Amino acid sequence: MKSLEQLAHWADEVNYAVTICDADCKILYMNQRSRDTFAKHGDIIGRNLLECHSPASQEKIRHMLATGESNVYSISKNGQKKLIFQSPWKIDGKIAGLVETSMVLPEGMPHYNRD
Repeated sequence: MKSLEQLAHWADEVNYAVTICDADCKILYMNQRSRDTFAKHGDIIGRNLLECHSPASQEKIRHMLATGESNVYSISKNGQKKLIFQSPWKIDGKIAGLVETSMVLPEGMPHYNRD
């Protein structure tokens, strides 16, 4: 069984991007995949997430932080289709910030209906 210390670093080596900000939109954590994705912007850990987004996206971010709702969509970028999942994280039931995961969707990915 893995130790709690190892579990705390679960996102360090997953095969998708993970970015975490606090409730003030300060970027707290980016795993290597996330840092690679945004490398052209330099080291953005510690910067305000809102600086990196359009006014419409800023409004969605504020809405998620205010309501606790998630935001899910797909994009095409550099010839790849990606799933973006943004969701608040909480401490003791209070919204503490947002987590964004971004993963490449394989071409021809199967879809199963399990009703």
